[in-house]
Amino acid sequence: MAWSRATRGRRLSFASLGGKLLLILASVGLIGSIALTVLLALVITPSFNALERQAMDGHVQRTRAALTDFASKVESSVRDYGDWNSSYDYIVKPTRAFEQESFSPLAMANLDVDAMAYLRPDRSLVIARWIDPRTGRENDALRDAMVVAIRQAPLDGAMKGSNSGHFYIRLGKVVAAIGVAKVRKSDGTGVPRGYVVMARRITSEQLAKLLQVPARLDLDGAGGDLVTTSSTTMQIAVPVTGAEGRPVAVASFVVPRDVSQLGRHMLWLAVLGSTILLALVLAVLSRVFSHLVLKPLGLVEGHMQRVRNSGSLTLLPEDVGRRDEIASLGRSFNAMLVQLKELREQVEAQGFELGRSESAVAVMHNVRNALNPVSTILSTGIGQGAPVDRALIERALAELAAADVAPERREKLVSFVAAALDAEDRQREDRSRQLEIGRDAMRQVLEIIGAQQRLAHERPPLEECDATQIIAQNATIARHSGKGASIAFNFPAKKYPVMANRVLLSQVVGNLFSNAAEAISAAGGSGSINVTIAETSDGRVEIAIHDTGEGFDPGGTPQLFQRGFSTRRHKSGGFGLHWCANSVAAMEGSLSLESDGVGRGATARLVLRAPAREATKADLAA
Repeated sequence: MAWSRATRGRRLSFASLGGKLLLILASVGLIGSIALTVLLALVITPSFNALERQAMDGHVQRTRAALTDFASKVESSVRDYGDWNSSYDYIVKPTRAFEQESFSPLAMANLDVDAMAYLRPDRSLVIARWIDPRTGRENDALRDAMVVAIRQAPLDGAMKGSNSGHFYIRLGKVVAAIGVAKVRKSDGTGVPRGYVVMARRITSEQLAKLLQVPARLDLDGAGGDLVTTSSTTMQIAVPVTGAEGRPVAVASFVVPRDVSQLGRHMLWLAVLGSTILLALVLAVLSRVFSHLVLKPLGLVEGHMQRVRNSGSLTLLPEDVGRRDEIASLGRSFNAMLVQLKELREQVEAQGFELGRSESAVAVMHNVRNALNPVSTILSTGIGQGAPVDRALIERALAELAAADVAPERREKLVSFVAAALDAEDRQREDRSRQLEIGRDAMRQVLEIIGAQQRLAHERPPLEECDATQIIAQNATIARHSGKGASIAFNFPAKKYPVMANRVLLSQVVGNLFSNAAEAISAAGGSGSINVTIAETSDGRVEIAIHDTGEGFDPGGTPQLFQRGFSTRRHKSGGFGLHWCANSVAAMEGSLSLESDGVGRGATARLVLRAPAREATKADLAA
């Protein structure tokens, strides 16, 4: 509660972290709103105007394309009549049969034209006809007007050096598309004998249908601006050009200025939206920042103070729902505490190992002291000779066996033999006492060695450990001790509990990581170490450590765990894997190595016992 009150007090002051951040964000938000408005006014709005100009150009180009396509269809029809043997013969010798077959209203309707005419090279008329499509009757006035206009039009210029061409003419209040072609043979040869002309009337209704907008033909607006704009609409006028390039009418229509209006609406909406957003940010930011940043930082600070005061490396409670930087800070803090705790335990373990080493030295000293009498007895026994010469005894016995030995000589010989036997008995008794002393010393040596063996074969205490946490800690240490190698570590984040001695398991994993890092360095200096953890069907946990290092020959796998064996000739020792295998066996587990060959990496498989699963109600019922 005291910290909460202090936090609220800091929140109200601009000298606090929250107050400074609020002031900075408010200033940035205001400047951003103004900059956004200016940006939209100076960049976005002109862009919309440019889009509108492109739309204007598109309307103009589409109108010109529609007019050109309308006239091109007439030109396509007249071109077939121009390159035709029947037309070529008809110009010289007109026949009624040709006129009834190819110049009839039905033929004109099939060609989708309103008028047709044949002219000789001197522009004299052979035949001309204009059929009104609404009544099906001939219109002499339009026919005569068309003939006069065609005679005056530069037909060769309209064809532009080709055999056909098209243009527009105006016949009073009628605008028609004209198609003209030179009359030649069907194969395109022969001297042209004249011109064939076809006309198709274009109306405002047809133009509106072509453009899909309410367009009209303006006969009085020839020449003028192509586009005339107002605040909401655009008036587009496209000239309909004749044979000499001068306009004979104007195709005009009106379209709304949707793009520019959309740009203005977006400008106002952006200004309004940015203002509302700034107000919401300023209203919500204080509470959100206090909840997401200030409060978690206060918890971390309080926990650090408790750790400092108590010296207990307890972990900070984690918020499992958070995935942001604050949660990362908490996880890093907990990881640091775990590493500190692990280092403390390693120091304790090293002290224990040092004690065991000193104990081993003491044991060897005791063994040496116990063996000293044995050595002395053996040395004395080897250097000690017989008390009486064996040859003398045999000579005395041989002389006693003779019958002619004098009594005084026999008495002396008997005394000598008795003294020799007595000396032999004393020597035998002395050796027996020395052997008993040696036997007692050897028994003491065996007792010392047996006691040490019993201590060495005691299994280390097992407890439930998190294998993932131990792997993560040793990966961090191995990454910074790779002798210049670039190593990428990959291991699961899920917790995997195992039954092991945590200090021994950490040393085994660290040793395996060290060997993998050396293999990667020997293979080129960069690679990866991938760790996978899986539960087996027999209730055990398998930890697989795969590296991309130099690997080894699969045939030499059994030698890897021999004491003193090493795959690298420049190294001496070879006790690491031997010790790891013994330590894992002491923890009721197993360790194996495998590789596909030299240069193809290696995999260490560490199998440990999983913690006993608590019996559930379903298991008890079963």
